[in-house]
Amino acid sequence: MDSARARSGSLPMPDRPLGPHNHSASHLISLPTAAPMTSTGQPLSNYTESFDIQGNYCPITVHVEDDRTGMAPDTLRRAFADNLYYIQGKNELTATPFDYYMALAYTVRDRLLHRWIASNTAYMQQDVKTVCYLSAEFLLGRQLGKTMLNLGMYEKAKQVVTEAGLDFNHLLELEPEPGLGNGGLGRLAACFLDSLATLEIPAIGYGIRYEFGIFDQRIEDGAQVERPDKWLRFGNPWEIRHPELTVEVGFGGHTEQYVDEHGHGRCRWVPARRILGTPHDVPIAGYNNNTVSTLRLWKASASEEFNFQVFDRGDYTGAVADQILSENISKVLYPNDNTAQGKQLRFEQQYFFVSCSLQDAINRYRRDQRRGLEYLHESIAIQLNDTHPAIAVAELMRLLIDRYDLGWNRAWHVTRQCLAYTNHTLLMEALERWPVNLFERLLPRHLEIIYEINQRFLDEVRLQYPHDEARAGRMSLIQENPERMVRMAHLACVGSHAINGVAALHTDLLQKHVLNDFYTFWPEKFQNKTNGVTPRRWLLLANPRLSKLFTEKIGDDRWVKDLELLQSLEPLADDLEFQHRWAEIKQANKRELADYLLLYNDLEVDPRAIFDTQVKRIHEYKRQLLDILYVISLYQQIKQNPSMDLHPRVFIFAGKAAPGYYLAKLIIRLINGVAEVVNNDTSIARRLQVAFVANYSVSLGQRIYPAADLSEQISTAGKEASGTGNMKFALNGALTIGTLDGANIEIREAVGPENFFLFGLTEAEVVALKAEGYDPMGYYYGDPEIQGVLNAIAEGQFSRGDRELFRPLLDALLYRDEYMVLADYRAYAEAQSKVDQAYRDRDWWTKASILNSVRMGRFSSDRTIREYCRDIWHVSPVPVSLETYSQSNAGLKVSNNT
Repeated sequence: MDSARARSGSLPMPDRPLGPHNHSASHLISLPTAAPMTSTGQPLSNYTESFDIQGNYCPITVHVEDDRTGMAPDTLRRAFADNLYYIQGKNELTATPFDYYMALAYTVRDRLLHRWIASNTAYMQQDVKTVCYLSAEFLLGRQLGKTMLNLGMYEKAKQVVTEAGLDFNHLLELEPEPGLGNGGLGRLAACFLDSLATLEIPAIGYGIRYEFGIFDQRIEDGAQVERPDKWLRFGNPWEIRHPELTVEVGFGGHTEQYVDEHGHGRCRWVPARRILGTPHDVPIAGYNNNTVSTLRLWKASASEEFNFQVFDRGDYTGAVADQILSENISKVLYPNDNTAQGKQLRFEQQYFFVSCSLQDAINRYRRDQRRGLEYLHESIAIQLNDTHPAIAVAELMRLLIDRYDLGWNRAWHVTRQCLAYTNHTLLMEALERWPVNLFERLLPRHLEIIYEINQRFLDEVRLQYPHDEARAGRMSLIQENPERMVRMAHLACVGSHAINGVAALHTDLLQKHVLNDFYTFWPEKFQNKTNGVTPRRWLLLANPRLSKLFTEKIGDDRWVKDLELLQSLEPLADDLEFQHRWAEIKQANKRELADYLLLYNDLEVDPRAIFDTQVKRIHEYKRQLLDILYVISLYQQIKQNPSMDLHPRVFIFAGKAAPGYYLAKLIIRLINGVAEVVNNDTSIARRLQVAFVANYSVSLGQRIYPAADLSEQISTAGKEASGTGNMKFALNGALTIGTLDGANIEIREAVGPENFFLFGLTEAEVVALKAEGYDPMGYYYGDPEIQGVLNAIAEGQFSRGDRELFRPLLDALLYRDEYMVLADYRAYAEAQSKVDQAYRDRDWWTKASILNSVRMGRFSSDRTIREYCRDIWHVSPVPVSLETYSQSNAGLKVSNNT
């Protein structure tokens, strides 16, 4: 048989059982052949010949759809086979499960790129304003399932894969998850990209292509151990590298004054070393439209990767030293900054991606626009996602003044109109400050610009407040004592035209406390943009059973793009049939999570128990410690009173602690220590269980949120900016136990106070108690329950007899208790008792669960993005039509003389 006609057969997975489709022999894999000619002598398009699994010849078929863009199952089947054969270089005898994943990913990517090119072309052809979203984190999650959903091909692709005898869900789980974020900040950025594309807003996200993302968390002997996150080791089918768009970034060196040809005094920066930034683009599909946005991630490399002279001298390591040093910049997400080297690397990372991104944005503007850069702000809106990209203020000024010859005043106007700043924290230690001497060594020109900005700004402050030098000192971009530092949040405030918080309370506290001087000076700059989450990933993909029910009852899937339509289902909260189906869906989701816990935690749990969940970054202010202290108290109560009336409960924790955050890692150790004791105590008969689920990620969140009964949102009031996990839990029908902190306040207002378990001090009460002289030891001596819990920890009951292991945690609680754990403990325990009683009334709980979900419409990231577009960016949707751009005009134009 001609090798071009060799059969490929069906697509079995070689190393695992495949279930009922294992032995199917009726499905064809089409391979390209030499196509016959039409009557005019032209090749017949879309021609294939096929052979069945026995090698029998099948008739010629002519396919109407393009194999790279068509959505019909037959077209997808051919594309899947072609990509396995021609991209992966495998057939059914040699392919691994990952090869099948890659073949499917490339099949989906073809359809994605078709829309991506059409979107970019439409934006180039029209005078559109583009949003540039600068973020050090983008916690995307797996792309295959989400992209298939957004492109409307999920079920068809599933049919093709299943008919080929493959396990569709297993292929989805083979995708390495890009851990390009640490938590809420990066996940929010990913939700925003999804919403921007869904709302048809021209947008590009800018970040870093970290070779190693957030670390792979292992739990060894109860403790967190960090392992490298090698997410790129097998390649990434979702990225497109663009070396032709590489830009250069400088570090170090000195500045020089000179006079230009017009007699104007100018300044040039002469860097000591230069690093290249190469963009890797990830297309982001909108839901049920043709818009595909871009996430552009920068990879660092040396300008000269190999030094032949050094190599010839025999210094083989030195020959690639520059390459190694340069590539470190995009090597690891958030290197530990407990050392001077770590601080410098973080600083270099931030400037690197900001400089690359601004250079790229300007290059795109100059390519597409005929107007000068004095109009840049009319075509580009740049959002700074927290203080990490705040150096953009100085860098954009440098580019406009030094490279493109704009005068200071015009450059400053353009810079401020382009830039807007989102603040994500109320913790003073999280408002970044960088030593002046670090700027002097690495960014001398930027320091000069910052000094000039500061002088002009303080002149304005002193003009308005002529006798208030203390205010000028507080507002200065430079902190003078105890060490001279550049205040990056101040730089972002001064250099932006808009400043926003991310929840109503957060914005209020920014205005009253954290940034009060700036709010008083520029009240018109400040506004609130409460965060949101994308329903595409956090309902449609994460909870398909519930999504199907919503679509059935609403009559179509319009709710996926207009989440507030869910509120129309509110009357069904009293419908017994609807309640029954709702409860069945929740139980099915809980059974799946229970299977996961059995597989990965070796813990058998009863899905009928309350699934009490707290999954988020481990931090003292988020108070995982309060949660686990209550677990210890429950355990002690059961041991003291075995007949205690308690509904079975499974406490589920997940989250990562920063590698250098000692106390956070000790909290993980305590949770696992308690789990070891409680789960192995047969006398309590699984009435109380604890699970710490390792290596929390987006995909793990997609398992946990739909299965949760109770959502723990128990941060100290006034410390959490917003939170988005609280939204995901409530959207999936979990009830919240929480404080009046962050977006909890707005969630409680939306779902109804009666459907929310509130406890704890308010922000004002926290401030007042601290002002009075808060004494945590008083709570220890005044509450026997607290005393019993802390004594058990001190005696080594959860550390195998080691009385010193948790001493730092106990000291932090008893002598400082910065986050008021002991002050809020009694109110928390009482709220938990109400949870126990409420859960016993299954009809009430199910109704409350329904109302929590269907009243969450305003917490869609689509609403948040609409507000940004209207109030800050001033951009409008630009629909994309595939009919105006096709492959027919995408090819080469060949001259008649060729």
